Amino acid sequence: MRRDVVVVGGGIAGLVAARGLAATGRDVLLLEGSPQVGGKLRSAEVAGLTVDVGAEAMLARRPEGLALAEEVGAEVVHPTPATSAVWSRGALRALPRSLMGVPLDLDQLAGSGVLSPGGLARARAETGTAVDDDVSVGDLVAGRLGDELVERLVEPLLGGVYAGHARRISAAAAVPQLLAMARRGSLLEQVADLPTSTAPVFAALPGGMGRLPGLVVDGGGFEVRTSATVRALRPVTSGRSGSGWALTVGPTTGAETVEAAAVVLATPAAATARLLGDVLPDAAAELGAVEAASVAVVTLAFRAQDVPDALFDRSGFLVPPVERRTIKASTFSFAKWAWVRDLDPDVVVLRTSLGRHGEEATLQAGDEGLVRVSLADLAAMAGITARPVDTHVQRWGGALPQYAVGHLDRVARVRASVAAQRGLAVCGASYDGVGIPAVIGSARQAVASVTRAE
Repeated sequence: MRRDVVVVGGGIAGLVAARGLAATGRDVLLLEGSPQVGGKLRSAEVAGLTVDVGAEAMLARRPEGLALAEEVGAEVVHPTPATSAVWSRGALRALPRSLMGVPLDLDQLAGSGVLSPGGLARARAETGTAVDDDVSVGDLVAGRLGDELVERLVEPLLGGVYAGHARRISAAAAVPQLLAMARRGSLLEQVADLPTSTAPVFAALPGGMGRLPGLVVDGGGFEVRTSATVRALRPVTSGRSGSGWALTVGPTTGAETVEAAAVVLATPAAATARLLGDVLPDAAAELGAVEAASVAVVTLAFRAQDVPDALFDRSGFLVPPVERRTIKASTFSFAKWAWVRDLDPDVVVLRTSLGRHGEEATLQAGDEGLVRVSLADLAAMAGITARPVDTHVQRWGGALPQYAVGHLDRVARVRASVAAQRGLAVCGASYDGVGIPAVIGSARQAVASVTRAE
């Protein structure tokens, strides 16, 4: 079998790449190793309600996600006015406005009570540590505003995005705007001057982000094969079919060879490294060094009457690692998204998130154990003491790549190596950002790379 293009990986990156290539008239086959496409965009039924058990929102201030929704004819909704909180120093406290933890308003930070008086004084007395090369987000902010601000604001914010640790995540990759500010001068002065925007920060699809993969496939003009693991990739340099690539697909007892003029690898870094091991060993080594965090999302459904009234004005809360709780965040889906609340007024759905990079022992507990610790933390921090009417545990093994210091240089080396191979491209969350719009942008870049090479 020979195709124009084979896309390996059926997460949102692979789906968008396949759709984009098919739109150019190419014959495209997408191969996904698991039984379903969508990657970390997934829905499940909890208490008879279909809700997200993976990513539940996308940034609305980047255009790629909204543009894709428009392309596939999907309506977009934004969160309610419910406010976010952070559990700090024994209480749920209003989450101060910030740029990845750097406060936009010091008086608001003081009023929140998130920091101790000493921590607040240290933040006010910003120091001018010079920044030249890439540095971790935690080291950058701690050097300017102190350790406590990092521990109680930067850490939970980064933990929510990357499930990582502030002192290991690259500032250049994760918060380039903050790094640029640090090179110019005072962080506090510059963030205070940022223009106020009333535009929504996040967006979603009514019915959940888990609907998006199916919409991308429908009418996308490409073929999808699931439970089709790609085990090997090698170049084909001569023969009747000309140059291109040969992929070994399926179990070792019944492997099939699929040939293609071009291949897009939309797989996680570790899987891509394995496929490139013999073809591009240097790029494979770079990708093999990208570590990943495993997380779990526990979805809980309660009777509405069993949830404290005060929580209906909260969209959820973050938990700093310094607080030594098991969960790292909770999203009150029933308060954050009107569409979730409208599913059944008598039932409320919320989620907890567990797992940080290097702390996989937390996730070794069984599903019942993860539900149990989630309920214990919700009782202590949010006052929810009732038993849920239904639960669901979704585990995401190795789901979130960690952008270590120097990540951008690593990605540049990988892309340069891949670009030297005609008809080969890579995309996904391991390169330019872990959020949905960034991943879509990565896929668009892979499409452009393949089409330019022809």
